[in-house]
Amino acid sequence: MSAMLAVFTVSLLCVGHGLPLSFQSRKHDGFQTECQFTEKYFTQTLDHFNFNSMGNGTFQQRYLITDKYWKEGYGPIFFYTGNEGDIWEFAANSGFITELAAQQGGLVIFAEHRYYGRSLPFGKDSFSSPQVGLLTVEQALADFALMISELKQQLAAPLCPVIAFGGSYGGMLSAYMRLKYPNMVAGALAASAPVLSTAGLGDSRQFFRDVTADFERVSPACRDAVRGAFQQLTELAQLQDYSRIQSEFFLCSPLASSQDIQQLYGLLRNAFTLMAMLDYPYSTHFMGNMPANPVKVGCETMLSGPDLLTNLRNTAGIVYNSTGELSCFDLYTLYLQCADPTGCGLGMDSLAWDYQACTEINLCYESNNVTDMFPPMAFTETDRERYCSQRWAVLPRPGWLKTQFWGDALSTASNIIFSNGDLDPWANGGVRRSLSSSLVAVNISEGAHHLDLRGSNAADPVSVISARKTEAELIAQWVEQERVRSQRSL
Repeated sequence: MSAMLAVFTVSLLCVGHGLPLSFQSRKHDGFQTECQFTEKYFTQTLDHFNFNSMGNGTFQQRYLITDKYWKEGYGPIFFYTGNEGDIWEFAANSGFITELAAQQGGLVIFAEHRYYGRSLPFGKDSFSSPQVGLLTVEQALADFALMISELKQQLAAPLCPVIAFGGSYGGMLSAYMRLKYPNMVAGALAASAPVLSTAGLGDSRQFFRDVTADFERVSPACRDAVRGAFQQLTELAQLQDYSRIQSEFFLCSPLASSQDIQQLYGLLRNAFTLMAMLDYPYSTHFMGNMPANPVKVGCETMLSGPDLLTNLRNTAGIVYNSTGELSCFDLYTLYLQCADPTGCGLGMDSLAWDYQACTEINLCYESNNVTDMFPPMAFTETDRERYCSQRWAVLPRPGWLKTQFWGDALSTASNIIFSNGDLDPWANGGVRRSLSSSLVAVNISEGAHHLDLRGSNAADPVSVISARKTEAELIAQWVEQERVRSQRSL
């Protein structure tokens, strides 16, 4: 076991300190999003489910906290269930939670997921076997439950209602917290949470079909141009004209095999995926730098001239070369193939997500060039099993999430908001219709990936302003209901 991180506290204000642009203080519609959090570390149990495992060890789990708006000992606790990345990134791009805390006198906590960011249980050895085996959804939820329980005691807030928040995989976790630990959380906002598709429910063609639909919505000619560009690329690949492909796409290294072509396909398809997910009405610095309305910008680029291969390269450059500083594209450093065909990201976080996609999170999505505009790229259960066996020496459990977290049999749960944006390719893998008066689907007609969690912006469409109002009202109701229930139980 590696040495534990020293416990320390450091106050970070979002202005300066060398932080990325996404942390800069911004004023939206009169609300100052200073996002002044204190960074702390919580002594967390390594293995919640085996008392003899790992010598009953602990690790240091990072979390961010602000009590700026808290009615101490009374106001609700808004707890963000961290997902597959550095927790500062999510705090900087989830300003709605802090705005809601200002309205409702809440305490805000962003908890980092084990094995991501700085919350590495075994340091640099975290992704070795058997250590990586403690990276599971169940362990992460138990982390959050224990943290909530102990922090409530430390903060003298035993009766303060807790609401879980999360976006994407974090949204799945916030919903799961309400299912698994309803004694800990009074409700959950699960934003853009694909709880159905990741449990193996639904159509494997849905994701890339919906990416295509985003570009088709701007212009059918855009979809046709993308499909045409990929067709030209495929023809060159079939001729093994690798030097021409390298020249057309400004690739740093020569192509030498069909594997290199598949890598190029994956890199290009991933660019369209990210533009669709992050199709916000203003520029952002989340998961990279994106212009405002990147799908529209991408279509304008695809239709900017007769040379479709040049247009395709330049469209990918919106994602991979936003600064214009790259002189060539390195296929194997800009994009990593993994057990998630929608992309695992880069760095150590990509290792963690790859492992999760090889165990519990089912991401068997395919493109086929019939229901979508991309080259045929299958990723079946058999493909997943083969890859994961070779990469991690594990066999996926395709039906486990459905068994453990209810799949589509959610009707007996309560107090969960499932919000989804119509522009988000993840949306149709989630819950799109209300299941009861307290299992509420909020659909945002002009929303991309968890736009509702972002801070207020002058460019926000009416649909997301309305969605946030609905969410705020429901959360206020749940907080009040929990206060009443707690008083009655005393």
